[in-house]
Amino acid sequence: MVPKSDLSDLNASVQSQRATLVTMEKNATVRHQKVLENNEAATQKVLDAIATQVAKPSCPPVPAQKACPASDHSNGRADRLKGKVIVGEVENFYLAGPGLIYKARIDSGAETSSLDARNITRFERDGGNWVRFDVPVPGTEDLVTLEKEISRRVKVIQASADEAERRVVVELQFTIGDHQQVAEFTLADRSNLTYQALIGRNVLRDVMLIDVGKEYATELPESILTDNNNGEK
Repeated sequence: MVPKSDLSDLNASVQSQRATLVTMEKNATVRHQKVLENNEAATQKVLDAIATQVAKPSCPPVPAQKACPASDHSNGRADRLKGKVIVGEVENFYLAGPGLIYKARIDSGAETSSLDARNITRFERDGGNWVRFDVPVPGTEDLVTLEKEISRRVKVIQASADEAERRVVVELQFTIGDHQQVAEFTLADRSNLTYQALIGRNVLRDVMLIDVGKEYATELPESILTDNNNGEK
């Protein structure tokens, strides 16, 4: 038999334990619910990832290749290096005015360019010094007469001559490839030489580079070649 006074203590202990069990049960229920919610969220995340459509990577479209434009030689052709025209040892040379094409030798050893001229006659016009001269028409026996104001006179010493030869210098407009220029030329009879025109340093300087392994590295404009039958190589 349990004394009556002890029953009261026992009941209090039972009530305390029961309250503790109820609290533990509630806490367990809360933790269980939290675990379920976390599991559900994780599951949903996996499902969302599976459902997401990932675009298949693709290479960007290959741009259309641009065809190189066809070479247009209607305006002539001349390759350039650092802005300078590349010429060979021999080039077709178009003399504006009479519209004649000569084969010109490119010579860096000559200071001033030279043109084949015959019947050179000096005269005065309006107080200025002028010169009248004939230039040959390539491939024929014909001559064309030109008149130009004299720019200056120079002394030229030929290896085969004992004395210096005085020559007049005139300005002439010419074309080599697609390059046009006005430059000084001495006038001299070059009938005994292979080339009727010579391009010297006064033209080459700062304008042209010589490729000694080439000839005819340039092409004159088609309009010039069409109008002339003496420009063929």
